[in-house]
Amino acid sequence: MELANKALLEQLIAVQGVASDESNIKAFIKEYVEQNKEKWVNQPQIIEGKGFQDTLMLVFGKPRTAIYAHIDTIGYSTGYHKELIRVGGPKHIDGTHLVGKDSSGDVEVELMVIENEDGSNSIQYVSEKELDRGTLLSFKPNFRETEEYIQSPYMDNRLGVFVALQIAETLTDGAIVFSTYEEHGGNTVGNCANYLLEHFGVDQALIADITWVTTGVVHNGGVAISMRDSMLPRRSYLNRIIQLASITKIPFQLEVESAGGSDGSVIQKSDLPIDWCFIGAPEDNVHTPDEKVFKSDIQSMIDLYKHLMVHL
Repeated sequence: MELANKALLEQLIAVQGVASDESNIKAFIKEYVEQNKEKWVNQPQIIEGKGFQDTLMLVFGKPRTAIYAHIDTIGYSTGYHKELIRVGGPKHIDGTHLVGKDSSGDVEVELMVIENEDGSNSIQYVSEKELDRGTLLSFKPNFRETEEYIQSPYMDNRLGVFVALQIAETLTDGAIVFSTYEEHGGNTVGNCANYLLEHFGVDQALIADITWVTTGVVHNGGVAISMRDSMLPRRSYLNRIIQLASITKIPFQLEVESAGGSDGSVIQKSDLPIDWCFIGAPEDNVHTPDEKVFKSDIQSMIDLYKHLMVHL
């Protein structure tokens, strides 16, 4: 199976954007929008700048629903004496190659898991020199593809961003929020949601993120509509989404989990009267350099978002 505009996904993955340092990936997305928007069905209003930190919002026509796609990734901060400190929840795999930039320029190091005498583990990086304190490191890009799937670091959530940009091409009425900090706090979502509610009356949200392969959610089963994770979307809104999905031929599966969270969690914890639902393709090898998503599930995610943004 061939995925349209696959090169864009590979480019998105290659741009570093560890949570708290999203300026480069935001700039990449904005440049892409500026260079391609003339070919889109509708021209968006671009909302950014002071008061929005590194978030970017696109507003098309008369929006009813907003897509939220977080642009940050997990990674590490360098501490003292070559210590590595998690940003978000990366899985520590000995020998993983990490890349970043400090005052000396581009750097590449190797993660080392050290077994302590008390049975605990500590994490350090292997390098001839000690990097600047606080340097942010992310998994080295390694984009791989077969006929069935794509495997790469940071499908979570560069794939959600990729899907949102595909939707932008044909979107007549709607909004897209490229949010920050999702992997380590999620502080920008409430601000953006409040702005869209106050200025455009947008009270519906779809969370374009990547979920997990589990016993109940499988590869090649279609995009997952999450009925719940650690949070609960409002049932009447969820039922509308499932009904709309059911009248199409788009493959989808229903997810029911007891843990996990997303930009939707931030909306639910706020005092904003905004409905939300998480809809995303399932991946294996979560939060590792080898995240794997089937291309058929990516396509069903694109198709369902296109359908919902018209009919929801």
